[in-house]
Amino acid sequence: MIPKYFFLTKGVGRHKERLQSLELALRDADIQHVNIVNVSSIIPPGCKLISREKGLKMIKPGEITFAVLDKNSTNEPHRLIAASIGVAIPSAKDSYGYLSEHHSFGETDRMAGDYAEDLAATMLATNMGFEFDPENTWDERKQLFKTRGLIRTTNMTQSAVGEKSGLWTTVIAAAVFVL
Repeated sequence: MIPKYFFLTKGVGRHKERLQSLELALRDADIQHVNIVNVSSIIPPGCKLISREKGLKMIKPGEITFAVLDKNSTNEPHRLIAASIGVAIPSAKDSYGYLSEHHSFGETDRMAGDYAEDLAATMLATNMGFEFDPENTWDERKQLFKTRGLIRTTNMTQSAVGEKSGLWTTVIAAAVFVL
């Protein structure tokens, strides 16, 4: 069971019940109709990142679906929350890549997304034997990866502000594998 493809998706949901807010976030991400099994952070060699639209056409209602899923919830009014998946894909087709999860409070989409992307890229780079100064900013490391052409990175991030009346607000980000 090695996935051939994966796609990224995200969603937000609000409801008086926490569980229902998660269901609504899954609906917003269009993955409420599958049985999600959480897996760890490895992108198999040769597994291709495809569009959300193409990936959604390849999964069926009730299907057991493997995903790296990150979520965050709050019922605190005006609280900023985020959920993010970072992606790092090696240029070598016979090597595996990494996914990371990062959820936070008080971070914008960009901040949370950059952090998740940096986590995934750092795991892959150190696995490939790269040594770099951890004090360098993510922008500096990202530029190094791009100029060498060895790692491609991206992220999928969803943020939201807690609903002012105290409804549960849930955000999700997911990398969904397709067998």
